[in-house]
Amino acid sequence: MKDKILHLLKENEGNFISGQTISEKLNVSRTAIWKYINILKKEGYHIDSISKKGYKLTFSPDILSFEEISENLTTKYIGKNLFYFESLDSTNTKAKELASKDATHGTVVISEEQTSGKGRLGRVFVSPKRKGIWMSIIMRPDMEPLKVPKITQVGAAALVKTFENFNIKVQVKWPNDIILNNKKLCGILTEMSGELNKVSYVVMGIGINANLDKEDFPEDLRDKATSISIETGNYIKRKEFVSILMNTFEKLYEEFVEEDNIKTSVSICRDHSILIGKEIKIINRNEEIFAKALDLDENGELVVEFKDGSVHKIFSGEVSIRGINGSYTP
Repeated sequence: MKDKILHLLKENEGNFISGQTISEKLNVSRTAIWKYINILKKEGYHIDSISKKGYKLTFSPDILSFEEISENLTTKYIGKNLFYFESLDSTNTKAKELASKDATHGTVVISEEQTSGKGRLGRVFVSPKRKGIWMSIIMRPDMEPLKVPKITQVGAAALVKTFENFNIKVQVKWPNDIILNNKKLCGILTEMSGELNKVSYVVMGIGINANLDKEDFPEDLRDKATSISIETGNYIKRKEFVSILMNTFEKLYEEFVEEDNIKTSVSICRDHSILIGKEIKIINRNEEIFAKALDLDENGELVVEFKDGSVHKIFSGEVSIRGINGSYTP
């Protein structure tokens, strides 16, 4: 009911709508309307209330609810079913729970904070409240499980194109990090559930350091991680960013899944790669190998040259860049 009232206020934004009109349209009591209006005010909405005139919405906060994101959402299915939370331990954990209960393809989980955000290899992803974008997308692609890791490339490409909408030029550190000014800005964590020859569901978590301050990062990460606001000096409107990201991701995802074509996404990742031409360290389990990154092939695999001159393709593994600020970017 709260969302329905908000929708009516938004339809009449800048103008008063009477409590009686809301009551008649939604079949709810005036007392209940007053209660929900107060809840909206606590969430950050500015609503004028004047006797005999009713209610007028004058300001909407930058929160990531469906009502706010949907204003710019043009997708067919990505984000059309959206679960919004003030706090979660991890959006990927919640998304997997929902996926196991038959959540529809394209369902999105968004939380204003994560208390136990997950990165790759069990790392913690710092996720303070209302400062970043912490989201997960549930997908049910009809494809072989071996192809699922390519979806991470689609996510990375969608992020690059979304940042371009805000005149921010980022780079991609294969396979799952977005870099700005040699520091980590975003991370992607793709997880799958399925059988040997069948995908049950895929959950792709995306964490974006939007408006974090330097003090939000632990001291040991401040020279490795950053945010949009730190690097640009400007706060970004998160709800606008999320809607553009969903729109962009759906187009690239459909090209990959429906046409079995990942060329556009790989091309974007290749053109914005921070690895190609660099000396890198490949960490696979407990093994560390030094090589030079040569290219991304048409399937999104990293082509590397080892010290002995042999050329190989890296399908997965933890990759670190050599020689930036005297260290390895995480």
